[in-house]
Amino acid sequence: MLRVGRVLSLRLAGRGAARLCSSNPPKPSASLPKSSPRPQAEKQRRRREREEAILTSKHSTSEDKSVTWSEKEKILYTAPTPPGTKKDTSLPFPSSYSPEYVESSWYQWWEKEGFFSPEQHRLSHSVDRTFSLCIPPPNVTGTLHLGHALTVAVEDALVRRRRMQGYRVLWVPGCDHAGIATQTVVERRLLKERGKRRQDFTREEFLQEVWKWKNEKGEEIYHQLRRLGASLDWSRACFTMDPGFSRAVTEAFVRLCDSGLIYRSEGLVNWSCALESAISDIEVDSKELSGQTMLPVPGYENTMEFGTMFTFAYPIEGHDGEVAVSTTRPETMLGDVAVAVHPDDPRYQAVHGKQCRHPFTNRLLPIITDSMVDMELGTGAVKVTPAHDHTDFLLSQRHSLPHITVIRGDGTMTPPLKRFDARQLVVDALVEKKLFRGKKSHAMTLPVCSRSGDIIEPLLKKQWFVRCDEMAKKAIQAVEDGQLDIIPHFYTKTWKNWLSNISDWCISRQLWWGHQIPAYQVESLCVCEQWVWGRSEDEARLRAAVKYGVRPEAITLTQDPDVLDTWFSSGLFPFAMLGWPEQRYYPNSVLETGNDLIFFWVARMVMLGTELTGQLPFKQVLFHSLVRDKHGRKMSKSLGNVIDPLDVIHGVSLERLQEKVTEGNLDPRERLVAMEAQRKDFPKGIPQCGTDALRFALCSHKMQGEDISLSISQVLSCRHFCNKMWQTLRFTLGVLGDNTATTPLSSMDRWICSRLYSTVLQCEQAFEAYELHTVTSALYSFWVHSLCDVYLEYVKPVGRARQVASSVLYHCVSVSLALLTPFMPFITEELWQRLQPFRPGAAAHTTSLCLQPYPFEQQKRTTVASQMLDATLITCRKGNWSKSECLSHFFVCGCFFFCQTVCCVLAKHMEIFLMRSWIPLTG
Repeated sequence: MLRVGRVLSLRLAGRGAARLCSSNPPKPSASLPKSSPRPQAEKQRRRREREEAILTSKHSTSEDKSVTWSEKEKILYTAPTPPGTKKDTSLPFPSSYSPEYVESSWYQWWEKEGFFSPEQHRLSHSVDRTFSLCIPPPNVTGTLHLGHALTVAVEDALVRRRRMQGYRVLWVPGCDHAGIATQTVVERRLLKERGKRRQDFTREEFLQEVWKWKNEKGEEIYHQLRRLGASLDWSRACFTMDPGFSRAVTEAFVRLCDSGLIYRSEGLVNWSCALESAISDIEVDSKELSGQTMLPVPGYENTMEFGTMFTFAYPIEGHDGEVAVSTTRPETMLGDVAVAVHPDDPRYQAVHGKQCRHPFTNRLLPIITDSMVDMELGTGAVKVTPAHDHTDFLLSQRHSLPHITVIRGDGTMTPPLKRFDARQLVVDALVEKKLFRGKKSHAMTLPVCSRSGDIIEPLLKKQWFVRCDEMAKKAIQAVEDGQLDIIPHFYTKTWKNWLSNISDWCISRQLWWGHQIPAYQVESLCVCEQWVWGRSEDEARLRAAVKYGVRPEAITLTQDPDVLDTWFSSGLFPFAMLGWPEQRYYPNSVLETGNDLIFFWVARMVMLGTELTGQLPFKQVLFHSLVRDKHGRKMSKSLGNVIDPLDVIHGVSLERLQEKVTEGNLDPRERLVAMEAQRKDFPKGIPQCGTDALRFALCSHKMQGEDISLSISQVLSCRHFCNKMWQTLRFTLGVLGDNTATTPLSSMDRWICSRLYSTVLQCEQAFEAYELHTVTSALYSFWVHSLCDVYLEYVKPVGRARQVASSVLYHCVSVSLALLTPFMPFITEELWQRLQPFRPGAAAHTTSLCLQPYPFEQQKRTTVASQMLDATLITCRKGNWSKSECLSHFFVCGCFFFCQTVCCVLAKHMEIFLMRSWIPLTG
């Protein structure tokens, strides 16, 4: 992301085009890896095109026609079922699929029975292996959207399959305290409801208000996760401000300080004047301006002018000439300390080493030469303001220049004047001194605080930093050595590029909500700051006493009022959630998350986990693509195009969708685009699709490729698939109820068994490769095209239905439900429970489908081959076949499953057959 709004004629050697308005640290920041997929200008152009397509009739209406739908009959489950008790499936089978009926009661039963706890590892098919992972903790401030739903659907599919395979499975839920976001929401609420600002409360009073709000709203996300069917171990639900987690954060800070990896220093940070805090790169949005633009800024009554290039001159001391410089931020010239030119620029050869006189401060500014300056941009000369620009800060270090701060943390200047009001006054003063050389429209990227809407100001502040170089090298080495597997593998290049150029990480935040930094300033007569740290104030006092050779009672400490960056505590999540430094189930087996968090979260977890525990926090990282709307736009609250998964599950009207947009904090154009997109995409609202259909649709997209463009029509098609499954079982139950005898296998029976085996094999291979779209495709194809379109059509006629091998039909449906349940837990549980009274040769199971063995290749080969050969033996006995006919039939069956397992089964049955001596076998 590009950060600042002042144009610099600078470009790092070896780079491409200069990055205007950049305030990145000397090394690329986390949000701007070298492998950026395409320039910001191209992104902005595409975004404008999409918006114009939405606002005009240029967008395609072909998909709108496919989304036509009508209200389906809603069937409710009305049997008295206390929460946590098993649903009654002995009731009459409803005539059609209804999500409300199917999804009722099951989750409460699963949760109460403890099916999701690793301590319930008591299955007959258990294996001594563990599968653990954490859910990427969503911010407690909001609600989940379809991007979160994709994460849940993917992770739950992996988790449910491993649990069915007999693994000891731990999947931990959690929420992030989201320091800036939460504090901002509560401040707005207090201002709206009580007319009070944060500063009107003491810190303790304000934190009480935040906790009150969190307790009111915090459960909403957990409700959504339960409605999505996430099989999480709720007994271990983790909030990043819980006492246990807070102790882990303090422990991590102290250990990293002791090892020298956390230090306090003065450095440039991204600063929000509205929040009066440093903020993370991920909380900075880049607003592309094509030229002169008037924009609203928090704290200003009128709109402010941006996207304008101002040019003014510095007179050369003792010389008649001048050096002209260009900037989009003329107010910062009050902090200029030098003018830089390229050493090979012929225009400035005569002024090397000379000085300019500052027209307002009378300061002498040296003219320095540096190859970083781009001769082709602007005038070829650049003003240097180290205290307000990251690139200038780097120049100041190379040339030993002073740092002069002219903008305060609240965005005011001296005399008390707001920074953007000062802009015009500076220009007017330059005009008066006849040093102003004009202005023109200029395309630029403006950094905006995503939380407050304020323009980001790079400020020089004393903060706590994490030294990242050595930890980053270990993270790179872990991937190169194969200890950490990144999937898809093309992200390994991005991983290396970013970590190879990482800069130290500012972890101080000037907030009240969060983990207060466990560092204490020692009050002394010494001019310089003296700091100690500790797990408590008493420990810090003892450390100070030892460090300075005084008695503990003589030490006076003041704790740093700042809090730690939210990403610091998030980076500890894989082990802090387990009670670190005492933890089980660590390291995690896999991390699954969106590819947009590779820098902000994943890399930091790897660095901190390796440093603090001596182990990688997980063995694999699985990235899924981003979810976009059908116009190709990333789903974002700032665009107003996010969709609540519950609105897809339950259905929602267009009016309610529009209300949600107006409740947001969008600028007028974004609100217009968002509401128009809704009117065109959902003219009748969103139909009720159900949880299973939504999950199946999300997992049907290829995760490891291009971004996912999800439309409701795709989810609606998956609901139709749910109805297909429903009707299939209705027919199956009718057939099973009318058939009690075992009949010989026909060639069609053998064919459907072979298709089932092939499907099991495809699912097993695709699951291991994390290609869930291949799994869902194979399961859909088998159920619809093989089972329904062919096999059931074959057995439907009355004469054949009474002769069908009922065990094969039961087997195909039962196995298919087990294969589908990781993706569609509610409907598969409902149908499987109704199928159990017809389970051949055994009493009905009373447990859940989620604890049954997951079908696998060798098991299916053995089961299917055994069933076919059992039927062949019966046929041989009843039909008094000849020796040649019997053997021929055996070999025909065997050819369908020619593999080692089938050969073993054939040998077993042949041995039994020969021992009974039905037919003398010679030679």
